[in-house]
Amino acid sequence: MTYRGHVRNGQIALDEPAALPEGAAVTIEVVGAAEPRPPVWDRLLELAGTVEGLPPDAARDLDHYLYGTPKE
Repeated sequence: MTYRGHVRNGQIALDEPAALPEGAAVTIEVVGAAEPRPPVWDRLLELAGTVEGLPPDAARDLDHYLYGTPKE
């Protein structure tokens, strides 16, 4: 029989209740362990300075290029 569960606070918690006898031997197989993902800000920083072909005043007049407001 196979039961599914997750680790919660360092202990195995089954997804569904199971009537297992006290002292029953079990085998645990880790499936698809989640690796921590870097924050989105760190991933965005990897792109900083890599865009090509922008006008030289793109940073100063960003609203102009995005929304059509008058240039400063």
